Amino acid sequence: MSVSRIEREPVIRVGLMTSARAEPVRFTLRGEFRTDDGRMLASGDYVASSIDGRVRIDGPSGVESARSIRLTATDLDACRVMVRDITIGIDFHWERREEQTFQGSLLFQSCADGLLLVNELPLESYLVSVISSEMSAACPTELLRAHAIVSRSWLLANVFKDAGRGLSDGPSREAEVRADPAGGAVGDTREIIRWYGRESHSGFDVCADDHCQRYQGITRAFSQAAFDAVRDTRGAVLMFGAEICDARYSKSCGGVSEIYGAAWEDRDVPYLASVYDGPGTLDGYPMGLTTEANAERWITSSPPAYCNTDSREMLERILPGFDQETRDFYRWRVENSNEELSDIIHSRTGVDVGRLIALEPVARGESGRIVRLRIVGEKRSIVIGKELEIRRSLSRSHLYSSAFVVRPGFGVGSEGDAASKFPTWFTLIGAGWGHGVGLCQIGAAVMADVGKSHQQILAHYFRNAELQSAY
Repeated sequence: MSVSRIEREPVIRVGLMTSARAEPVRFTLRGEFRTDDGRMLASGDYVASSIDGRVRIDGPSGVESARSIRLTATDLDACRVMVRDITIGIDFHWERREEQTFQGSLLFQSCADGLLLVNELPLESYLVSVISSEMSAACPTELLRAHAIVSRSWLLANVFKDAGRGLSDGPSREAEVRADPAGGAVGDTREIIRWYGRESHSGFDVCADDHCQRYQGITRAFSQAAFDAVRDTRGAVLMFGAEICDARYSKSCGGVSEIYGAAWEDRDVPYLASVYDGPGTLDGYPMGLTTEANAERWITSSPPAYCNTDSREMLERILPGFDQETRDFYRWRVENSNEELSDIIHSRTGVDVGRLIALEPVARGESGRIVRLRIVGEKRSIVIGKELEIRRSLSRSHLYSSAFVVRPGFGVGSEGDAASKFPTWFTLIGAGWGHGVGLCQIGAAVMADVGKSHQQILAHYFRNAELQSAY
């Protein structure tokens, strides 16, 4: 997308939640709000419901009923909406419900699933929440500035194009499924290769959860530094040539960032190259991590890197409260019995492979993340990819990453003893948290903490990209 096409700061439509048809949305207005037909709603507690295809709002100002109802704050800075029971971390291991507070307009729409709740607000105000939700608003200032630029770039590259609003080119979710050539008999291999882009949302631009960018209103925007970081970088984006960079980020790269094609479609994105997450080069480790032996050595050790930190003080400063529950992000270990893992694979992929014989990496990306994994079972084998599909298929929620090595275990005297081809359990030893492409959030926070500027941070993770102003 060309920078010259953006004339002013856009308004962003964020999908907050879709309630079940029978479940009302409870919210509180603080300050005065106006409906599109000019009616004023005073401060107080309200309940919104979907009834016969219409939105009904009950509260201190009486009853409102229409196909959709927009509540616009009379003062963006002073008025607030507090919404109860918003689900965050959907499908991930930190999923929970929260009470969150928002500024801007709130749009209620009746839909097939019940009520769709959308928050409309200026892009820069949206970013204050994003950088305070993805990380902590108490992070070093230069990390907050870098994150504001990355998040702004991602948003503009993915949501807007040309002079108006529209989805970015290409499908938001792509999949390729190669069926068994001989109808699924034992010995045939089904290959399932999927990758997931930003959802093609209907009625709003981005969701409020990790599938797009975390947005939790002003609930966590508690530091002046977060507001200052967005103000100081207003309109700034990463550019590659004449296009805004589709900047990506994850929590921890595990010591080496990944290339775009390992997580999404097979194409080269020059500014999303694989980089060692440390100063200079690293001696003592062969860095061709697409090679199995090199990847195994890398993952089963703990090499120095910016994101290799176990400082409790540091992590409490830079991570939101629920992320602090995950302390083993740089190197981690998961163990499942053969029966349990087989059941997980069946429930997550819909393919019953039977008792497991082996999990075999077929191809790895440049960070050591597996992009194609062969699952060998007594009934059949399947090959799955890319990285997120692997993480989803081997866990009730998600593995931290697909950068792992497999250690089968054999229990003496059981059906999985050493004389059997069926392991009793599988241990996965892994590295990193997330897809690893682009900015490493924990690594960038450590860089900022040791005095690196936001320009240096961005240059480290996004090679060949330039900073420019979009508006």
